[in-house]
Amino acid sequence: MGKVLIAVVVILVIVLVVVLLFFGQYVGVKNTLVTKNEAVKSAWSQVDIVLQRRADLIPNLVETVKGYAKQEQTVFGDIAKARSQLLSANTPQDKIAANGQLDGALGRLLLIVENYPQLKSNENFLRLQDELAGTENRIAVERKRYNDTLQDYNTYVQQFPNSIFAAWAGFKPNEAYFAASEGAREVPKVNFANPSTATPPGSPQPVPAH
Repeated sequence: MGKVLIAVVVILVIVLVVVLLFFGQYVGVKNTLVTKNEAVKSAWSQVDIVLQRRADLIPNLVETVKGYAKQEQTVFGDIAKARSQLLSANTPQDKIAANGQLDGALGRLLLIVENYPQLKSNENFLRLQDELAGTENRIAVERKRYNDTLQDYNTYVQQFPNSIFAAWAGFKPNEAYFAASEGAREVPKVNFANPSTATPPGSPQPVPAH
């Protein structure tokens, strides 16, 4: 009888140790998941800040262009619509989608600028365009940082046995990667050099000297 009791106690101790180890592993994984998930949120908040900064620059840029190209209402409307969608979006996925639309509209705006040499030499436009370019660079930096942080989180969530504990704790992979949009990759490069050499629409072509 004594041997049976000892065997039962040993088994209970082993089970208790296994349970404690399992629980400790679960708590450790969950705490790491919380930390990595918060890092993703923090990285996105930095992306959000620079997206907001660009959105704040756009109205002044558009108004400056309107002073020279009032007839380009379609592009102005596209920019206003995309900007409104970006500002009203509540999730990273929605903001990323709206940002892609805004990238394309801004690309068309900068293409229009090529037809207005006086605009290309306007000091206010040059300043705004420079600020916008700086903001675009900042967006690229924060986008990469966010994507790297998100990838780190997703990798951890999907590794075994983390995937088991993550499912129990309610953590899932997050696929809201911020890829550069087609519009951003196709934005034309505006050449501000020698603006006086360009010819505005409707103007007579210069006659070559003989």
